[in-house]
Amino acid sequence: MTDQSVDSEIAAPAALAEPSVHVKAGWITGLSLASLGMWMASLTPIQVVLPIQLQNIDSKHKIQALAIVSGVGAIASVLATPVAGALSDRTTYAYSFLGLNGRRHRWTLIMALLAAISMLLLAHQRTVAGVAIFWVLFSAFQNGEYASLSAAVPDHVPVRQRATVAGWVGMPQALGLVVGTILVVLVLGSSVISGYYVMAALVFMLVIPFVFWTPDHPLDPRHAAAFSWRKLAQAFWISPRQYPDFAWAWLTRFLASLAIAMGTLYLLYFLRDQVKLSRYQHIPAATGLLILIVIYTVCVVLTAILGGIYSDRIGKRKMIVTVSGGLMGLAALLLTFVETWDSALVAAVLFGMGFGAYLAVDQALITQVLPAAANRAKDLGIINIAIVGPAAIGAAIAGPLVTLGGYPTLFAGTAIVAALASVFVWRIKSVR
Repeated sequence: MTDQSVDSEIAAPAALAEPSVHVKAGWITGLSLASLGMWMASLTPIQVVLPIQLQNIDSKHKIQALAIVSGVGAIASVLATPVAGALSDRTTYAYSFLGLNGRRHRWTLIMALLAAISMLLLAHQRTVAGVAIFWVLFSAFQNGEYASLSAAVPDHVPVRQRATVAGWVGMPQALGLVVGTILVVLVLGSSVISGYYVMAALVFMLVIPFVFWTPDHPLDPRHAAAFSWRKLAQAFWISPRQYPDFAWAWLTRFLASLAIAMGTLYLLYFLRDQVKLSRYQHIPAATGLLILIVIYTVCVVLTAILGGIYSDRIGKRKMIVTVSGGLMGLAALLLTFVETWDSALVAAVLFGMGFGAYLAVDQALITQVLPAAANRAKDLGIINIAIVGPAAIGAAIAGPLVTLGGYPTLFAGTAIVAALASVFVWRIKSVR
């Protein structure tokens, strides 16, 4: 049986059908909690715990060390997500795990458990190499979890509700960072080991309600595409010529993610070394970062929900994506010319407003250009390359830009990349 052909005598199962019934609040809450744990465990270390851990290990080479660790983690993420997605697309009810027999939930649970174990081991590393190894393992398993969770929206949510749901489900990407940062900085006193332990517990525990209390459509073995290593290798490619809208959606997400990676990777060091926050404002740099994250998160939450609802109501995506990218670029442009605490506060508002609406609306747009229902998780895994890949490229670009031209050069480059993302979204023809 091929991806395109299915026995005509077998009715198409719910796992491959286009959803038509609105999902309920309980389903959205379960997916949002699982996403919260995943993003908390993924983003808090990059923004707070890893910089502290690497500074403790090698303060002289902390910028290069953070670029290397975040870069290799992003590479692992790029490789893991399409493969995990392709495997979950082909998972049938022939085998079950803890009573779970749908396509996605088994993968979500196992990947979250392995990610938690990797993070527990990461907490005790005392070399840059050790940190890199276990961050790679965590990144691979966390993105395996992301592959199955992201497929839940096109699996269960009708098009007319997707931006609204994407707003609620995308919100934890920002909320996870602020909750994680509050836990690490204020509650745990910036303790590296305690921070990792708490993140490890939450990434696993918060998937449990969604995995065990929400439906997961099973797939009959007769509907599953035959497994082969060749097909698995093809999980990393969709022809731009055959699916141009998918290609443009991938490129715009890549550019927006690159702007985010470039603009946020060195914020802690920017506040400490360039703004000199502790000297002039008598605020520790970690606390200043927390303040920025809280402001940014409030804006993300508001615009993600409101932007998603508004987009579903008017049936338009591209206009909102363009405005969102423009706001993110404006935030970076401000920091290019004004390197002060006040400008950082304003930039946090602009960036949060832009990123919130972008999260909801662009994710809904992407689900509307997926090539085939049978490969939703795999295709979203390819989209995930555009989300996590820029973390590696962004680190490789941002480090030299800071070293050679300082932070103004870094933020100017960030503004240019965000502007390109706003323009290229209009090349997508099948979505308004």
